[in-house]
Amino acid sequence: MTQTASPSPNANANANNAASAHVDTFTRDHLPPREQWPELIFELPELQFPPRLNCATELLDAWVARGQGDRLCLQAAGVRWTYADLQARANAIAQVLIEDLGLLPGNRVLLRGANTPELAACWFAVQKAGGVAVATMPLLRAKELCQVINKAQISHALCDARLAAELALAEPLCPTLRCICHFRSDQQDGLEVRAAAKSGQFSNVDTAAEDCALIAFTSGTTGAPKGTMHFHRDLLAICRCWPPHVLRPQPDDVFIGSPPLAFTFGLGGLLLFPLSVGASAVLLDKASPELLLPAIAHYRATICITAPTSYRAMAAQIGVQAGVHDLSSLRHCVSAGEALPAATRQLWREATGIELIDGIGATELLHIFISHDEAHAKPGATGVPVPGYRACVLDDSGQVLPAGQVGHLAVKGPTGCRYLADDRQRSYVLNGWNLTGDAYLVDADGYFVYQARTDDMIISGGYNIAGPEVEQALLTHPAVAECGVIGVADEARGQIVKAVVVLRDGFAPGPDMARTLQDFVKAEIAPYKYPRAIEFRTRLPRTETGKLQRFRLREIES
Repeated sequence: MTQTASPSPNANANANNAASAHVDTFTRDHLPPREQWPELIFELPELQFPPRLNCATELLDAWVARGQGDRLCLQAAGVRWTYADLQARANAIAQVLIEDLGLLPGNRVLLRGANTPELAACWFAVQKAGGVAVATMPLLRAKELCQVINKAQISHALCDARLAAELALAEPLCPTLRCICHFRSDQQDGLEVRAAAKSGQFSNVDTAAEDCALIAFTSGTTGAPKGTMHFHRDLLAICRCWPPHVLRPQPDDVFIGSPPLAFTFGLGGLLLFPLSVGASAVLLDKASPELLLPAIAHYRATICITAPTSYRAMAAQIGVQAGVHDLSSLRHCVSAGEALPAATRQLWREATGIELIDGIGATELLHIFISHDEAHAKPGATGVPVPGYRACVLDDSGQVLPAGQVGHLAVKGPTGCRYLADDRQRSYVLNGWNLTGDAYLVDADGYFVYQARTDDMIISGGYNIAGPEVEQALLTHPAVAECGVIGVADEARGQIVKAVVVLRDGFAPGPDMARTLQDFVKAEIAPYKYPRAIEFRTRLPRTETGKLQRFRLREIES
C-alpha cells in the first residue's frame, strides 16, 4: 500500500480553510498532524458539505424553520417533546452556558446522565453554543471521570443530579473543571431554574465544518481510554451513509433502544438518526431486556437498536411470555456493539419474525461502516461496506489479502480516527486506512465475516482459532445462556481454548456438562477448535454498553 493519508479534493477541501469559531483552541491544537489522519473520502453527492456548519442547525432547527416544529421528537416516561420543545429547551440551556456559566466556543463540556430528553437538550445546547460535548457513561466512577476530564481539559459539566456524587469526588482532582451545573434539579442554581429565566431565543455559533463538536472516549475494553475527536461535518456524514442506504427510516418511525447516548452507537441510533429524517425517539434511562420489551409495546416503537446480548435475552423472554408484549409495531431491529452470533439471529427471527440488521462500527469512525439490510442478511456475516465507505482486509505488512484469508479489517470513508493527543494514532492509521482492531475475512460473495478482535485470536498447535467462533457454536446449545472464550497458556500447544460458560436455569455445571459441551462444539465446527478447558460461572464481565470483556477473563486467568 502506497496511498498517502490526505483528504480527497472536493467541496470539503474548502472546510479545511474555513476559520474556526473556537476561541478556546485546545481541540484544534491537540489534533494529530494531518499526515497521520486517515484518508477521508466524500464520494457521495450528499457528502458535499459547506465550509461553515453547525450540526444543531441542520438536525434540529431546520425542522422548526420548515414549519414542522410540532412534530413529535422525544418521548420518555411522562414526557412528549416536539421539535419546537427540544429547540426551546436547548436554546435556553445554551443561554445559560454562555450568559451564566461563561462558556467560550471551543470549551469542553462534560455531559453526565442516563438517556433522558434533558440530556439530549444539553447535548444540543453545547453544539449551539459552539462547545465540544464529552458525554460519559452513567456508571463511571470518580477515577474514570478524572481520566476523561483531565485528558480533555474539561471546563464545564452538566450533570444529572442523581449522578452528582462521583463527579463531586472527582472535582478536587480536576484543576480545569471550574463549573458544575446539575439538571433534573429544583435547586436555585440548577439548570432548570436557570433556563426558565431565559428567553429561549438563541443564534447558534457559526462553527466551521471542521470545528470539533464531540470527543467520544472509547469504552475501555483495553488499556487507558482514548478520546476520539469528531467534527460537526462528521455528525452529519454518518446520518447520510448508513441510515438512508441500509436502515431507510421514515419520518413516522419511533426509535427505541438501550445504548447510552455517551456511546456513539447510541448517539447516532437514538438521537442523530431519528432527527435527521424528522422521526422521534424514546429515551429510556433504564433499558435492560426485561424493561425494553414492554417499552417497545407501550410506545409502539418501530425501530429497535441494541446489542446481540439484549436480543438473545429478549428472545428468551418472548418464548416464555408468548403474547404478553405486543411487538407488532416493530419493523426494523438493528444489532451492533459486538459480533452477532448466527444463533442469536435465528432466535430473534423465530421469536419475532424479524431479520436483524447487523453492523460493525467504531468509536474512531463514529458509527456503522459495514452492514446489510434485511433482504441481504447472511448468517455469520456482518455485511458489505456501507455506501460512502470502503473496506478491505490487510495482512501484517499492509497488503490487501484475497478472499478467504483472515487479516486486519481496514476502513476509510467520510469519517475517521483522530485521537486526542495520543500516540496510538500511529498504530490505528496505516497508509490512509483505519485499522479497527478486528480480524475479518471476505468470503466468495464479498461479505465481510468477523473472526475476532485481533487480540482475541487464539493460536493453538499452529492453528488460528477465533474465540467468537467457538462462542457462537456454544451459544447454539440449549444449556448455554452466555459464554466467553479466551486463549490460555499451555506448554504443549502454546495456547489452548478455554470457555467460560453461564448455564441456563435447570442445567447443572460439572464434568458431565463440560464433556457434553465439548462434544457438541466438535460436532458444530472443526474439532481442533473445541474448548479444552471449560469453567462455569454465574455471570460474565461486560462493559456498560454490553460488550463482553474478554480481557477481564484473560486477566483473571493470568
